[in-house]
Amino acid sequence: MPEHSTTVRDVAALKVARVGRVEKSDDPLQPFRLVDADGTEVAAVSEFLHHMLADDASPRSLRSYAYELLAWVRFLRAVDVPWHLASRVEARDFALWLKTTKKPPRRRRPDAPAPGSVNPVTGKAAPGENYAARTRRHARAVIRSFYEYHRETHGRPLINPFPRGGAAEEGIPNAHHNPMQPFRQPSRRGTYQPKEPKPTPRIIPDQAFNDLFAELKYNRDRALIAFYISTGARASELLGVPQGLVSPGDQTIGVVRKGSHVLQHLPASTDAFVWLRLYQQELRGMVPKHPSEPLWWTLRRPFRPLEYDAARMVFTRANQLLGANWTLHDLRHSAAKRMVRDPNLTLADVQWVMGHAHITTTEIYIAPTPDEVVVHVLAHHERQRAEQAKPPAPPAPGYRPEVLAALFGTSAAGGESR
Repeated sequence: MPEHSTTVRDVAALKVARVGRVEKSDDPLQPFRLVDADGTEVAAVSEFLHHMLADDASPRSLRSYAYELLAWVRFLRAVDVPWHLASRVEARDFALWLKTTKKPPRRRRPDAPAPGSVNPVTGKAAPGENYAARTRRHARAVIRSFYEYHRETHGRPLINPFPRGGAAEEGIPNAHHNPMQPFRQPSRRGTYQPKEPKPTPRIIPDQAFNDLFAELKYNRDRALIAFYISTGARASELLGVPQGLVSPGDQTIGVVRKGSHVLQHLPASTDAFVWLRLYQQELRGMVPKHPSEPLWWTLRRPFRPLEYDAARMVFTRANQLLGANWTLHDLRHSAAKRMVRDPNLTLADVQWVMGHAHITTTEIYIAPTPDEVVVHVLAHHERQRAEQAKPPAPPAPGYRPEVLAALFGTSAAGGESR
């Protein structure tokens, strides 16, 4: 039989130039487009993004898809393979390259933590130098969807370079099972799909939250954080609230959910509305007052609607004073954990407030946090120590200690061994 020659590409020596870019446009039907090294729009990518937009993908998602495909286009240019001729070999080498390559260097502050270092206050690790497993999984999913779209629409390329996924895409497992063979356990993970550890939501302890809240200087920031911790809303959801969706009488605030785009009125704490009223009094007559106007504004002139990056910096500055690295999303996790701890709230109540599509997503907050486990186990050790330190019970009246010791040992007799 003829031997098949194979060539293994040296991925470590591969030089992937950072050419091409993702451009934002004012066209609502094409919010983003991918431009190659020659300044030419990549038509295949534009068509795919147009398809995803019609499939109700948000502009933010389209931007993410475009950047994942930009990395793929750069890689194919480095290996000199057209996108429609990419094979399983290119998919394999791309997975290896994305796993081993370092992220592009970014400007860092002199006092910034080292990549991958663990914060001593929160126990959270800083982003590492390499791409995280979640990022690589997302890249694989986007590129595979890109090829599947072109295969189904145009009939080419004939083969998707990224293999099919696990059991989710294989139909019914063991549907044509041979009774003479053992049952096969299908893998839920696709080929070249990185393994991702099960995420554990980071909860801000109550005392740490109080310390963080005390570092906030302005009533706007206090109101914003109070709403985050009491409603569990996402950062973008709360920042997009107009003035007309605030109802102090009902003690609710209306947010448009990120995934379903459904308006939902969330109950909030009394403290949040008190801080909000103080903030609104400070801006009285300085910002437009109308139900359709934004609720949150910058503090300096010219007044502009508060955006996510500015809100994140508010939280970052408070973090720096405490040497912590909590995030705005940690407030959402903390709100869910606080509600789950309340025995008067059902898990379905928490699911509704958090806006989870499936209750299994809410169930992750039932499990104790690592800090809680440490406290419980230390308390267990203390109870064990206290139990061992207790003096043995004295013998009942009418029983001589030496007789009990001879029959049952020193513990029953209450004396010392001879």
